Amino acid sequence: MQTLIITGGNIDDAFTLNFIKENPCDLMIAADSGMEFFYRNGLVPNVIVGDFDSVKEGVLEYFRKNNPDIKVMKFQPEKDETDTELALRTAMEAGCEKIWLLGATGTRLDHVLGNIHLLGMAMEQGCECIMLDAHNRIRMLKHGIRLKKAEQYGDYISLFPFTPTVKGLTLTGFKYPLHKYELQCYHSLGVSNEITQEEAEISFEDGILLMMESRE
Repeated sequence: MQTLIITGGNIDDAFTLNFIKENPCDLMIAADSGMEFFYRNGLVPNVIVGDFDSVKEGVLEYFRKNNPDIKVMKFQPEKDETDTELALRTAMEAGCEKIWLLGATGTRLDHVLGNIHLLGMAMEQGCECIMLDAHNRIRMLKHGIRLKKAEQYGDYISLFPFTPTVKGLTLTGFKYPLHKYELQCYHSLGVSNEITQEEAEISFEDGILLMMESRE
């Protein structure tokens, strides 16, 4: 089961509409002002989640009036979780195995960093969660991965340790290979690598990696 979550960061409508067309999901969730994307594009989410403190006036009322089957989950603004976390938890409680998270990047870097942390929450629950925008695809890894050059997202792949160290990191098929390297926090060594072979491999023995694929 796949879920699409649209949250309230920067949304490129053309990119997002094309993504929805090419990646049909079983469940679509609007997190707070993320519902504005659905509203202006004539789409209807299955679930709306949030405290609704940032959505434009009239949008929620429109959905409630015209789409009575939508599940609306309203929370108090004074809560521990962000609206995006509530949406993520809703998806996992519904049995979702893969979550696409769009609208999770933007000018509020505190929210961006918080959303990156949520990738780990999903990972720990056995759910694959991918943050996506027109320029970046972001995933958290606790195991190695193979990447086909033809399927990569842009030209650059950056790796960041999300634990103090990532031990035994080996990169093959990359412009800058590594062998059994101990990648530590507070360094920029993993930024802007490139795949040079038809298939590349990232493997490591211990730790958690944040992988960002980026394009200009």
